Amino acid sequence: MRVEDWRTHPKHVWVHGQRPERIVDYDEELQMWNVYGYPEVVEILTTPKVFSNNAGRLDPMELPADICAGDFSQLDPPEHRKVRGLVDFAFTPNLVASLESRVDSLTHELLDGLEGRDGFDLVAELATPLPLNLICELLGVPREDRPAVHRWSHRMVDDADDFESPEVIKEQVHELQRAFDLLREMREYWSALAAERRRRPREDLMSHLVQVEYEGEKLGETEVFNIANRLVVNGHHSTSMLIGNTVLILDTFPEQRERVRADRALMAPMIEESLRFLSPISTVGKVTNEDVVIAGQQIPKDQLVMAWTGAANRDERAFDRPHEFDPGRTPNPHLGFGRGIHFCIGRRLARMVARSSVGVLMDRFPDLRTDPDAPPSFYQIADAGGLDSLPVLVK
Repeated sequence: MRVEDWRTHPKHVWVHGQRPERIVDYDEELQMWNVYGYPEVVEILTTPKVFSNNAGRLDPMELPADICAGDFSQLDPPEHRKVRGLVDFAFTPNLVASLESRVDSLTHELLDGLEGRDGFDLVAELATPLPLNLICELLGVPREDRPAVHRWSHRMVDDADDFESPEVIKEQVHELQRAFDLLREMREYWSALAAERRRRPREDLMSHLVQVEYEGEKLGETEVFNIANRLVVNGHHSTSMLIGNTVLILDTFPEQRERVRADRALMAPMIEESLRFLSPISTVGKVTNEDVVIAGQQIPKDQLVMAWTGAANRDERAFDRPHEFDPGRTPNPHLGFGRGIHFCIGRRLARMVARSSVGVLMDRFPDLRTDPDAPPSFYQIADAGGLDSLPVLVK
């Protein structure tokens, strides 16, 4: 496998060692600004007063308030501080450390079911079910309910579209209504589970979410739904892509794979380099609260701005040899988990799951390699820089 053989989204030219022509450009059709440079993207991510996360306010379709209210990924200060503070209490380093043995066990359970096979799709058989099962366990989802949660999550990911113009979006009424119906179905489930945990709390994350207080306040029903939904859909999807991407990268650079196999102390920095080299989340959408100048370009108020973290992670102004994969790279201030107040809330968990599962894979299947007759398949949506299929051989 070679990087040239990776069939990534056409916009992701940086994956193939190219740079966008300009640091900032404007897409007339999509009516949005694109920012690709590292210092410029960092400025956007760390200046919430100027760059709002509430990109939905420019959406040509009005979003249902009963679904979208309290979504912490869309909140700005000061509302964001309350919700983020409550959720941060749950994802402590101690909690993540306590889960590592469980991740090892879940990984072995999934791989046990593959024994005797010559090959399998690593995304379908491991990278997707592993984080999804773990998050379901964290939230306290009963085992009999997990197939439904898996189905909802897969539908949310599969129904994601590439960027469209506002005019096209307005015409997609039926697709949007189907998405809203799915969200309401999910909300009914999470609301029922939350109500059960209020009556009979357990040692799980849902019980924590409905009971915890931050500066005298608790989460509302819609906030609990949105947190659970984000953890299941976004959390599993980004971690799944991180696992798949890492395995593909190691197959593409076998000398670096053997370097990590021989020195497991490199496993943690290798995961960081994977996040930089092939970023699962390629971009973050923001909206300007005021007129602003980025890299000499005037951007008016109320404009959609896409901060391309995937491109920024290949900026030679921030990284020496940006197009080389180096498991021992230090420092490595990548933007794979974002930056600023919306820094990925599940980053510790994602790192641990990827590190643990890739280590188990190395031990269980030392001859694992990509299938030359079945190339890997990348998501063809611009904001995702990961795989939806990775056929591998193990014999």
